[in-house]
Order: sequence, then structure tokens, then C-alpha cells
Amino acid sequence: MNSTMPSFPERIELSGEGLVLRDWTEADLAAMPELFDHPDIAYWTPLVSPFDEAAARARLDRDRQLRAQGTAVLLAITVDGGAPLGEVMLRRAPEGTELGYAVGPAHRGQGLGVRAVRVMAAYAFEQLGAGQVILELEAENAASVAVATKAGFGLLDVPLITGEEKGRPYALQTWGLNRP
Repeated sequence: MNSTMPSFPERIELSGEGLVLRDWTEADLAAMPELFDHPDIAYWTPLVSPFDEAAARARLDRDRQLRAQGTAVLLAITVDGGAPLGEVMLRRAPEGTELGYAVGPAHRGQGLGVRAVRVMAAYAFEQLGAGQVILELEAENAASVAVATKAGFGLLDVPLITGEEKGRPYALQTWGLNRP
């Protein structure tokens, strides 16, 4: 961990909007492929594909490393602290406090992404003192654009972030939500 980035708490559990966002555990490893091994997630996110149990183990290990460094926190989206339905991420980056999310295909259409983003944004504002949180999304990803809009984010007038991942080019728009 560098001296300018304080570590995150060892354990985090956030409640609100009918959700419990909690730390990933060893017990979740078997459920992660069902959530993340899907063509939509492979296309729109940097998650590896295929996403199998080895990928789940690597993700959990990386989550713990990023948290210890004070760089990022990845939390399971649940309704009651039990079975994971997706993931929400908070990352401290030079461009700001960034959020990301993925909801398992079987759990879409319930507003989980919107609610998880709102709960995580509140944590960033109240506990981390963030003045703004951002989402970086491809304009063609209609589901993520809908999450951003419903969660109260607005498209920022900043240059697109371009690059290539998994052999395809991308252009990310930056959406922002200011501290209330």
C-alpha cells in the first residue's frame, strides 16, 4: 500500500435499497462461474472468459490483494447476505473513485445493479469522502447505460477512453455522480 492511499477495512458489509453488499468468501467460489461465465459479461467487462473455478479463485485472490493495497474493493451483491447475485466494485484511480458492476444473467431485471451502485456510491461519499463517483461505460452497452441513468449519473463532458481488450476495440464514456 502506498502512503497516499489508505487501506480499506478488513471486512465490509453495506446494507440499503433491499440489498446486502458483502465480502466475497471461499464459500462463493462455486457460485462465481454461474454469475460471470456468460457472453455478455465476457464482452462488456475485463473478466476472463471462460470464467471457471480457477478464474474464480484468481479473482478472489486478486480482490484481497487490491483491498490490502487500498486500490479496490469488490463486494458480492446479495439480498440477504447469502447467495451472491452479482458484484459491485469500487476502485480508487487517478481519474477518480470508479464503480463497476456485473449481475449474473439469472438475476437481471430486478434493479440489482442500480441499487448496488447507489449503495456503493453512498459508501464512497460518506466513508471515503469522495466528491464524485464515476462509471466508465461503452455507449452501446444499453443495460449499463440504463443502470447509470437510473442511479442518477450523468454523462460527463470528458474525452472518451479508448483501447483494446480481448482483441476488440472499445471507447468508454465517463458518467459521474456528485456528492449530494
